[in-house]
Amino acid sequence: MTKFLSLLLIFLFCYTANAQNDIIIKGTVIDINTQLPLEMATIYFTTVKDSTVIEYATTDKNGVFRINTKKIDKPVYLKINYMGYQTLVEEQKSLLESKDFGKLYLLENVNALENVIIKTEAPPIAVKKDTLEFNASAYKVRPDANVETLLKQLPGVDVDNDGKVTVNGREVTQFLVNGKTFFDKDGAMILKNLPAEIIKKVQVSDFKTKKEELAKQESSSDNSTINFTIDEKKNKGFFGKMLGGYGSDDRYESSLMLNFFNNKQKISVLASSNNINSTGFSMDDVFDNMGGGRNNNANRESTTSGKGITQSNLAGINYSDDWYKDLAVSSSYNFSNTITNNDSKANQLSFLPTGNILTESDAKTRNENTGNKINFELEYKLNPTTRIAITPKFNQTRVNSDSSSSSFSEDENGASLNESTAESHRENNTLNFANTLNFNKVFEKKNRNLSFVFDNNNTKADTDALNISETIFYQDNKPNDERNQTSSNRNTNDAYSLDIEYTEPITDSLRIRFGSDFDWKNEIKDQKTFDFDAGSQSYSDINESLTTYTTSRQNSVSPKFGITLQKNKFTVNLDTKTSIIAYDNHGLYLGKETDLNKKYALPFGTAQFRYKFSRSKNLAFKYDYSNTLPASSFLLPIANLSNPLNTIIGNPNLKPVEKSTANFSFRNFDFRTRSGYSLNAKGDYYSTDIYSTSFYDESGKRTTTYVNTSGTYTFSVGGNWNQSVKKDAHVLRYGLALNGTYTFDKGFTNAVMYNAKSTAVTPKVYLSYEYGELLVVSPSYSLSYNETKYENYTRDATSNVVHRINLQTTSYWPANLIFGNDFGYTYNSNISGDFKKDFFLWNTSLSYGFLDKKLYAKIKVYDVLNQNQSATRTISATSIRDEENTVLKRYIMFSVAYKIGNFAAEKGSKRKQREREE
Repeated sequence: MTKFLSLLLIFLFCYTANAQNDIIIKGTVIDINTQLPLEMATIYFTTVKDSTVIEYATTDKNGVFRINTKKIDKPVYLKINYMGYQTLVEEQKSLLESKDFGKLYLLENVNALENVIIKTEAPPIAVKKDTLEFNASAYKVRPDANVETLLKQLPGVDVDNDGKVTVNGREVTQFLVNGKTFFDKDGAMILKNLPAEIIKKVQVSDFKTKKEELAKQESSSDNSTINFTIDEKKNKGFFGKMLGGYGSDDRYESSLMLNFFNNKQKISVLASSNNINSTGFSMDDVFDNMGGGRNNNANRESTTSGKGITQSNLAGINYSDDWYKDLAVSSSYNFSNTITNNDSKANQLSFLPTGNILTESDAKTRNENTGNKINFELEYKLNPTTRIAITPKFNQTRVNSDSSSSSFSEDENGASLNESTAESHRENNTLNFANTLNFNKVFEKKNRNLSFVFDNNNTKADTDALNISETIFYQDNKPNDERNQTSSNRNTNDAYSLDIEYTEPITDSLRIRFGSDFDWKNEIKDQKTFDFDAGSQSYSDINESLTTYTTSRQNSVSPKFGITLQKNKFTVNLDTKTSIIAYDNHGLYLGKETDLNKKYALPFGTAQFRYKFSRSKNLAFKYDYSNTLPASSFLLPIANLSNPLNTIIGNPNLKPVEKSTANFSFRNFDFRTRSGYSLNAKGDYYSTDIYSTSFYDESGKRTTTYVNTSGTYTFSVGGNWNQSVKKDAHVLRYGLALNGTYTFDKGFTNAVMYNAKSTAVTPKVYLSYEYGELLVVSPSYSLSYNETKYENYTRDATSNVVHRINLQTTSYWPANLIFGNDFGYTYNSNISGDFKKDFFLWNTSLSYGFLDKKLYAKIKVYDVLNQNQSATRTISATSIRDEENTVLKRYIMFSVAYKIGNFAAEKGSKRKQREREE
């Protein structure tokens, strides 16, 4: 205790001595002509010697700024920048005490143009209408850092341990490079692979659909877009990275990424191959393709679900260019091949009013998926007022799967109900072509425009399968089910839609929209099944009970009308439409034709309200009312007997799903204190919904159909607070998050309805500490608590709790050495007593850089403690299922990574800079 108190006193003394070096700089920025305060003006200090940014802030709505900083005992410039105004520059010999600059006046540029800042140097932050722009050079990162590291340095930008990026509390759902897509829009490729050193600006704006973008309309989304602009000096050259590694248990990984930039032309080539459950291109600098910890979270779409071990091979190329002055083109091609092998075992307890059923099952599967994707995006400006955008996409997928499985079911008294074994082979080939054509005409009158959007989506899927199975029934004298058959499914799905809309401004702030949507959908499902004929030794005996032919057609016309009121502080959007639908379904089964033709008039409505208190403080409310038609398979009364233990029959009396949704969000971020918070609430109410209901016979076989229910709802609330503190080389980021959900649901077990009331609470705390370019430490903790109470059911309630603790550390000291650790602990009360309820997952990596850090030799260990497990328990209203799958266990890997790069303008950049200064 004495030692602890001594250390505490020393810490307090050092902190007090350090605080004595802090000073406060404040002032007010005013327009010299109007005498009005200027909000979001950028104030920053740079050294006279080399123009390094020391500190910065922005003004509030009253034009006031306040900067907490250290004493500065050297000459500095005070600079104030605001769009359309001349930059104010004052030299200070030093700043050794707090100072109030009073009123600082800016003079508007006489020749200022809209969206143009006349400046001698880029400020750390600039605001251009609805775009927040960061000057990348003002934020220091390691020379080998990627853009994800750069984003973490920007005020108001948060990259959490799950890889989600938010700006001022708004999630970023689209990432672009020079305004164009880089392979995909979700950012995984860009954040992990694009080097920060080539970035000039980071631009944050509201996410817009292509229609909104072409029409220059305000965004209707609550999400954001980040666009990275490449530094002109580094926009001509190449850079890339090559990686190869081999380890224990024959684990391996390899990847290649090359990027060629020639001004507006950009070509990227990527390739990857591994057998460590990584199925994407994006890599972490410390752990490369290794899953778990930071890499597993950051690449949610690039790692497998944990069921089985996946061998992955991928290749891709991305191209973008401006072929002509008014024609921009981008395209990409991706090839993928994955092979997943998995052995699984499961125990399931099904709850029925007449007694419970226990089922034990196991399965061995192999799935191979080969895909080819081609994407194009062409945008052509016919003239200054007319633009066309075309985005065709082609996707071909081939899936081969083999499976062998067995199951056994008994009742709660131990009496045998059924037993089954099965072996199957399936081959599927799917072709998909989709295209969107956007046409927009802007008229001379502001906000008047005409738009046409045509979409088509055409899919053809062919599946051939071999199934050999036997199901034995022990109760009710039911005959056994033996199958030795082949099946062929030929499915086609064609969808076309046309959106025509005209916008007419009534006043400068009020405009109306009217038009119509036209939709055509046609689906054909042709399934044939043939039993094995012992006489001819071929599959030639057609099985009528497993042979069906169905068609579904929808034709709809949806006239629509909308109003937008846009003021300086708030925006109101009202939209309504009515869909007049002809829904025709046809089925042929066992020689009997079934026609189910219906007509609907379904209303839709949206109301949206946004209010901006300031550029970084706003609230939004949105209400949606919608209707959704049931799928044809839910409607047609045709028996689906593909599963011997579950017969599914449609219900022709189903009504459409009727849903109301309300969203509320409030976001506030203070650039001066680098802290912010967000609040959100969402409610979904189903006036009409569709649920499945099953009835079990004495042998445990189910018959399932669909019914309508009403009065179910879900309500969720959440909040997040975060702050960033920087003192010298120390950077501390920390935050709190809390989310809660309440759900009132309904369901059926053995045709008896029950109610379920579920509550979920998920608090989370996280922080990240950085010491210069030497050390990064990021601990986090989250808890998930779920409780469900039942009414009119065999069980009263269920609950579970999950604790997750994660610690990520990366050390860059001594020079050239990188030591990374990801340590995770998970406790899940839901896991069966046959397995450990908690486990540790510890990954470690040690690398050393050679040749000026271009070549890295690395050793990595996955699951150091060898505790990774795949035991899961899934609790639903009708069952408890415990499952165990093949999981990737401990391995050690040695790898070598080599970075290349050369930019043509780098050699002469210093000389040109000197010439400009002269």
